[in-house]
Amino acid sequence: MSELKLFGKWSSEVEVRDAGLKRYIALAPKLVPKSRGKYRAQFHKSKMHIVERLICKIMVPGHRGRKHLLTSGHCCGAWYGAYKIVKEAFEFLERVTKKNPVEVFVRAVENAALREELTSFQVGGIIVRKAVITSPQRRIDLALRLMVQGAYHRAHRNPKGFARCLAEEILAAYQGDTQNSYALREKERIEREAAGAR
Repeated sequence: MSELKLFGKWSSEVEVRDAGLKRYIALAPKLVPKSRGKYRAQFHKSKMHIVERLICKIMVPGHRGRKHLLTSGHCCGAWYGAYKIVKEAFEFLERVTKKNPVEVFVRAVENAALREELTSFQVGGIIVRKAVITSPQRRIDLALRLMVQGAYHRAHRNPKGFARCLAEEILAAYQGDTQNSYALREKERIEREAAGAR
């Protein structure tokens, strides 16, 4: 039997280099990254294919601004539309890098996953901010969310389209380009604030 390839094109056999994320990035061979709610329990999403998690994030990219300056309501539930966006983005990544786009995406997630963040709690009458280590599951969730939000906000009124903007965001995170990657900029900002609150 021939190997199952993602979208019928790319192998999912990629080594995760970040030891902390190895158990939380699922790369089981799949043709179509869709589990139909099989891993819907709270911590079971670490068994869900990492590309499927990206597709799920695209369906809810998030709002910009308090009064929903840029809403994402029209993305909700459009699974096939999100699937096509990811496939098109991966095709663009393959053309540009001449590498397996699944590997490029995994490296981008590893680079964008922050290690430390802030939490606030009340002590007496004041609110104290303290640096805390981010759990591996949350590191991946935040990296995916920041990548999708950065691409979604860049795609707004942009003739390039969402798929191209997503591919450029993943490529910038893969290359460690802080100038062009929203996810890396936010990671650095949060980690800088956490360092100041230690």
